[in-house]
This record gives sequence, C-alpha cells and structure tokens, in this order.
Amino acid sequence: MPGAGENLRINAARLWDALMEMSQIGPGIAGGNNRQTLTDADGEGRALFQKWCEAAGLTMGVDEMGSMFATRPGEDPDAAPVCMGSHLDTQPTGGKYDGVLGVLGALEVVRTLNDLGVKTRHPIVVVNWTNEEGTRFAPAMLASGVFAGVIDQGFAYDRRDAKGLRFGDELERIGWKGTEKVGARKMHAMFELHIEQGPILEAEGKAIGVVTHGQGLRWIECTLTGKGSHTGSTPMYLRRNAGRGLARMIDLVHEIAMQYQPNAVGAIGHVDVYPNSRNIIPEKIVFTVDFRSHVLETLEAMVAEFYATAPGLAAEVGVKFAAGISGQFDPPAFDETCVKAVRGAAEKLGLSHMDIVSGAGHDACWINRVAPTAMIMCPCVDGLSHNEAEEITPEWAAAGTDVLLHAVLETAEVVG
Repeated sequence: MPGAGENLRINAARLWDALMEMSQIGPGIAGGNNRQTLTDADGEGRALFQKWCEAAGLTMGVDEMGSMFATRPGEDPDAAPVCMGSHLDTQPTGGKYDGVLGVLGALEVVRTLNDLGVKTRHPIVVVNWTNEEGTRFAPAMLASGVFAGVIDQGFAYDRRDAKGLRFGDELERIGWKGTEKVGARKMHAMFELHIEQGPILEAEGKAIGVVTHGQGLRWIECTLTGKGSHTGSTPMYLRRNAGRGLARMIDLVHEIAMQYQPNAVGAIGHVDVYPNSRNIIPEKIVFTVDFRSHVLETLEAMVAEFYATAPGLAAEVGVKFAAGISGQFDPPAFDETCVKAVRGAAEKLGLSHMDIVSGAGHDACWINRVAPTAMIMCPCVDGLSHNEAEEITPEWAAAGTDVLLHAVLETAEVVG
C-alpha cells in the first residue's frame, strides 16, 4: 500500500496557506469572517474552492441546494464514494476555521494523495454543504438536512432572511443553484473534520477528539406580545412590557438546563425587539431558545418543561406568549466502524486523543442518517467559536487533517 504507512502526513504549510487565503474573502471587522450563506462573499469563496479543486484534478458537481461535490475518481467505477467535508459559510462574526477547516482539510487530503500517487478503490469526494450555520436562513444544516430527507426542499427554498430575501432566490442570484438532484448521490461513508468549538480537548491536553455522538437540538422560536407605549409617560402599573417577559424567559431557560446537568445546555441567543426604540416600551419580542443534549429523553424533557412554564410566566407580567419549533434534530450516534477508523488513525499517528460528544450541530449529524458517518475534532483556543477571535494552531489543524487522511484511506481502500 504505497504511501499509506504511518509516516504519511499532509502538507501542513499548504493547508495553513489555504485557510489564510480563504479568510481574506468576507473578512469580519475584528480578524475573523462574515461570509454568510448565499451572500456575494459566499459566492466568491465557492469560486476559489472550485478553482482549487479543479487544479487538483477533481470534477465538480453542484446540487439543487448549492452543495458542492468535488470528486477524485477511484479504481472501481462501481464503488460508492468516501466523502469528507464541512461548510464554508460563517456566522456574521465568525472565525476563520469553523467549518472551513473541514472543507480545506479534505482538499489537502486529496492534494497529498495526488502528490504521492496514492490510488483508492473507492472514489473520494470533497463536500461543501450549503447553509450549515443557519444564521441567515434558519434552520441550520439546511442543505444536508434536505440531502438526508429530513427537510423538504420547497420548505428550504422558502426560508427568508431578516430582510425578507428568499433562500431559493438568493441561491440563483449568486449563481450556485446546481442541477443535480439533492440526495441522489450515494455515499460509502462520510467524515467531517471540525474544530471542537468547546474547551475540553485543550483543557485535557488532547490533540484529537474522536466524536462518538452528537448533541440533539431543539430551537424554539417564541413571541412575546405586550403593548408599546411611551417610556416616560406610561405609569409603571399600566405597562405590558414584553421586555419583562424576556427577562423571565432567560432565567427560565438557564434554570431548566441546570436541572439536567451535566448532559444539557440551554440559552437564548437570538432576540429581535420591536419597535426597538429608546423611548418605547417593547411591544413585541421574538427570540429563539436553544436546548441541546446528547440524551434524547433529556432534550424532550427540557422542551416540555419550557412549554409548560413559559406561558404562565408571561401572563404574570401581562404579556402574551406563543412558540413553535424552528429547528430540530435528535442526538446522533456515529457509525462504530467509522469511529473506529478515526480512533485507529490517531493511534497509528501517535496522537493523543479522547472520545468526545459534539456540543454543536454539524452536517454530519444529518448525513449520519443516510450513510455511515464520523467526526474528527481538533482543539480551539479557550474553546472559543462563533466569534472573530476564534483561533487554532497550525499544529492542531495538521494533526486533525492527518487523522482525516488515514481514516479516509482505510475506508476508501488503497490499491496498487
């Protein structure tokens, strides 16, 4: 098996250069990125990725959700491909590595195989999934959800951003609506490399997180309706302040999550206040509760408790409450064979590693429903992510990508 031994490594400097070059597209204001999905910056990032893929001899396919699939052929034309990838879109104040490492790390794997002339029985595909973040068009992991058959494509096209712009229209506008039917591709397996987005690996001094499970998620979009009136002339006892209702909801979400420690988290991260004027008491507030756990029963219990308690808390301050699920997925357990390949790769390379549960949602969580899937994580400084100050080291990036390389080679079967 030429090139498949323990000494096989990716080109760490080339990977880091690619990460830095991609970060120049859609720069943030504090060193990170604002490359939200289906913006002009997203289109520019996609074009650069396509250019790099074609230079590496890959054939690009794009599906009707805009997801990109760059294929390196295998020796067996009938073998299903081994896929690897993540996403290029970012949060409005996102870092340079969240998602991007998984896409460009996968590309670096292919570049390394090309350098060494390594051939595999299965084709290898590098994937950029559309709208993983869900920050512009909710829910998150939209395209991979459609691919896995858990989100309707028409529903996805009709998602609108804060300005009322429609997902389907924006996909066409930036020129990345492909012709390939979503979900038509079959996968032998998929691997996703990602930064941890949490502090555990760094705190434990481990280079690699072998992801065994993902957290399930429930996003509950809530509306509190009070009465807008002048903040100076409205007596306190006559106020119906939606803001007071929000204060109670923030505490409620925190208290519910604390009841289910250590296997649960919850917060309110997105809030829209109407009319959002300094001298008008808030008449309406729309916010999203984010509950997560890798234990399904815990996740369902938190949601049930919130629904049972929130309306009464709102009523106590004279505010109406309404809510509905805006995004959800159950906790996935990743494929044992793929997880074993990741763990074995870390051991072969002599890298410190530990089993870990992903605290964030990822495209792999949906793809796990239709193909054997696993994730590889590398540390990030102070566990910080979804922040322009997000940081990793070149050594962490290289170690994670080396593990990806060896796990994919084992799964794709080196020949010759």
